[in-house]
Amino acid sequence: MIQAVIMAAGKSTRTWPLTLTMPKPLLKVMNKEIIKHNLDALQGLVSEVIVIVGYRQEMIINEIGHKYGKLKIRYVEQKRQLGTGHALKNVEQLIKDKFVVIGGDDIFSKKDIRACLKHKYAVLGCEVEDPCRFGVFVLKGKEVKKIVEKPKKFVSDIANTGLYVFDKSIFSFKLKKSQRGEYEIVDYINMLVKKEKIICEKVKGYWLSVGHPWDLIEANNVLVSEIKSDIKGKVEKNVVVKGKLKVGKGTEILSGTYIKGNVVIGDNCRIGPNSFLRGNTSIGNGCHIGQAVEIKNSIIMDNAKVPHLSYIGDSVIGNNSNLGAGTITANLKHDNKNVRSAVKGKLVDTGRRKLGAIIADNVHTGINTTIYPGRKIWPGLGTLPGEVVDKDKTS
Repeated sequence: MIQAVIMAAGKSTRTWPLTLTMPKPLLKVMNKEIIKHNLDALQGLVSEVIVIVGYRQEMIINEIGHKYGKLKIRYVEQKRQLGTGHALKNVEQLIKDKFVVIGGDDIFSKKDIRACLKHKYAVLGCEVEDPCRFGVFVLKGKEVKKIVEKPKKFVSDIANTGLYVFDKSIFSFKLKKSQRGEYEIVDYINMLVKKEKIICEKVKGYWLSVGHPWDLIEANNVLVSEIKSDIKGKVEKNVVVKGKLKVGKGTEILSGTYIKGNVVIGDNCRIGPNSFLRGNTSIGNGCHIGQAVEIKNSIIMDNAKVPHLSYIGDSVIGNNSNLGAGTITANLKHDNKNVRSAVKGKLVDTGRRKLGAIIADNVHTGINTTIYPGRKIWPGLGTLPGEVVDKDKTS
């Protein structure tokens, strides 16, 4: 019996403000939680999944339950956040033999998980342009010789995606704390390669890593680009669709709405009249997108409302948020340079020339609110009519 371990215990401060109200594995991409994308990929490949939980664990347990499709689900709490190696050590007693480990932050394809499971020991690597940002595998052919964390000099451009195939024997190795004071799962690899052959399979499907809020938009782009049209709701006459469209049950798309590019819309939504939905947009369940609203390349989460006369571009809008008429998310700087956004008090380059707002759950904006590129609004906050949000709104 092959098992899977999903590491989903972390607090994930880099994805604030979205993860102030939920654990990262429950953030949705293409209207499905990150962890459910991975559970779907694991169907038919493993029989049991052990989910390592910690931060807001009750939300994950309530959402997934103890059975998902044909998978039996178990939960193990990591009470102290002492690193990925420590997390894996917590499940040692439940591991029977061969197992696959994946991070709860990333989305993997079934194709790549299956390829790795063909080997006794394996890792999944991905060729990257900037290897100094990653742990990288040093290879001889397809065989892993070692893993180097964020190398300052070039040693390899094959990044560690955080997907590993092990067996129970790895627990015979004793981990020591790293320089950052944690027990690291990669140390298992550097010890295992001295005794066993570890094969590196390279990504042939996709590896969608969600380290920051704007990574959700990129992941959504990839998945929405692959959809097939499936309309379960009602589409009125005079709605123009130029792309593939998924529409959930109970949803109405009203006359005059123009849809250009692939779009996913959940259940029980009301879209239009005269809305403009542009490509690679996901709209969750119970949403209202109203008169003369334009949504472009964005994620609108469940029960959010953008009722009229607003522009939402390259943005993430949290659950139960309500945007007043004329709310505008600016998504392009005047100098056309990459948008920078604050993470843990420091401005970081998002790598995106276009990035709008990151709006958390239960936010209400006043009419004619303008939000500068890359700015964030914390959960439950609001704006005054005509307010300009030129820095993150945290209180």
